[in-house]
Amino acid sequence: MRTRHLLQALEESRIAEAIRSAEARTSGEIRVFISSQKRKSPPVLDCAAAQFTKLEMAGTAGRNAILIYLSPETQEFAIIGDAGIHAKCDAGFWAGIAGAFEARMRAGDFTGAIVAAVSTAGEALSEHFPNRPGDVNELPNSVERD
Repeated sequence: MRTRHLLQALEESRIAEAIRSAEARTSGEIRVFISSQKRKSPPVLDCAAAQFTKLEMAGTAGRNAILIYLSPETQEFAIIGDAGIHAKCDAGFWAGIAGAFEARMRAGDFTGAIVAAVSTAGEALSEHFPNRPGDVNELPNSVERD
């Protein structure tokens, strides 16, 4: 990933619309976070987990939130979910979404990689946690940054 190019190329409105569209079919929540930190440690999964907590994603009613975390400076990413979605999706799901995401990022399709990951996450959430009457959007659909 080329940090400057990635940050300039992201179409945040397209990503927000993908989140809104995915969440229209599920009671789950999806967030995207872009870190500008030039860290050497802790590992990216630890940073994503800390951001998951900071964004109050563990507080959703169904414990069914998914975070897509990017660290362009270290060329790393993590896609993590809460306990509810982990109980429904196996390691193959997470590996598949990560593999497709990484391939599109390497090809320079930064926004497309995020949109596709959001869509895939939304499909899994809608299968296991369909939208219910009275369901409310618990978390913002915007791209977050530090």
